[in-house]
Amino acid sequence: MQEILTLREIETRFESEWVLVEDPEFDEQLQVLRGKVIFHSKSRDELDEMDNELQPKSAAYLYTGAMPENTAIVL
Repeated sequence: MQEILTLREIETRFESEWVLVEDPEFDEQLQVLRGKVIFHSKSRDELDEMDNELQPKSAAYLYTGAMPENTAIVL
């Protein structure tokens, strides 16, 4: 996929998936505004593997679903 998508478009197209976004554009709070989706999957492990394989120069991980209650997120 070569198309640049907004965050809203990514969330709509890849509902409840992990998404690897190449060359993301961020706002002042470092929230992703848009970027090029280079991989998506229901599996975080698959996303990690593809990130290692593709080795994008600049990338962001997104999860487009709702996090379960009491989930700890490590950045």
